[in-house]
Amino acid sequence: MTASKTVLLTGASGGFGMAFAQALEREGYRLLLHGRNTSRLQLTLGVLQHPERHRLLSCELSARKDVDALLESIADEEIFGLVNNAGYGVWGGFEQCEGIAQADVLRTDLTAPVMIAHALLPRLKRAGGFMINVSSLAGEAPLPYMSTYGAAKAGLTFWSEALRAELHGQLRVVTLAPGPSPTGFRKVSGAPMGKGGFFSTPITTIVNAAMNCLHRGGGYCVPGWRHRLLWLLIKIVPRWLALPLMVRYLRP
Repeated sequence: MTASKTVLLTGASGGFGMAFAQALEREGYRLLLHGRNTSRLQLTLGVLQHPERHRLLSCELSARKDVDALLESIADEEIFGLVNNAGYGVWGGFEQCEGIAQADVLRTDLTAPVMIAHALLPRLKRAGGFMINVSSLAGEAPLPYMSTYGAAKAGLTFWSEALRAELHGQLRVVTLAPGPSPTGFRKVSGAPMGKGGFFSTPITTIVNAAMNCLHRGGGYCVPGWRHRLLWLLIKIVPRWLALPLMVRYLRP
């Protein structure tokens, strides 16, 4: 790879984003690092080997005008890769959580990736590049007390997999579906610590699995044996049994 090949990475200010930035830089890519907080983006820039090569982009993806502004700011960039990583959730009963915050989860986790991908797709295809969509095992089954997050990730998974089928042979697409991991997601969402702790998988394991899947040509990626075990449990336990158990386990 050469530094002239540029990748847009959303949600680059921590967690998976920082790890993706390091992995992509090691492969020689120039990075457009997006985040909501410029000071936190600077922390990501600080762990990279060649910070002078990269560019910071700060905006809020839950607002249509900000997504439009982001796309306008990179209109002249030749984009080789896109990593749709930005996302968050809101923990609590749907009725008790503020409505705008719930809608913002859907806009950030689902609507923004669709808009960004649609705008960049001609450039990605022309470059023979790739797209990594960071979804979640939360999108494989209804998720009580994080209902909009689960809905957004279900939509992202189905959209990404449909896109992967449509673009077979034209663009490498990875649908990454991790489970619990120590990313700081729980702190942002307000979720209690400890839930699903047995299935927690290191960030580097997850990002390395995504990159390996990309090198194989793309695919649906459940990273690590613990997450694959969780995926299997989701698939084999019937919903009528799983949902009441999840309500009891996840209730705030």
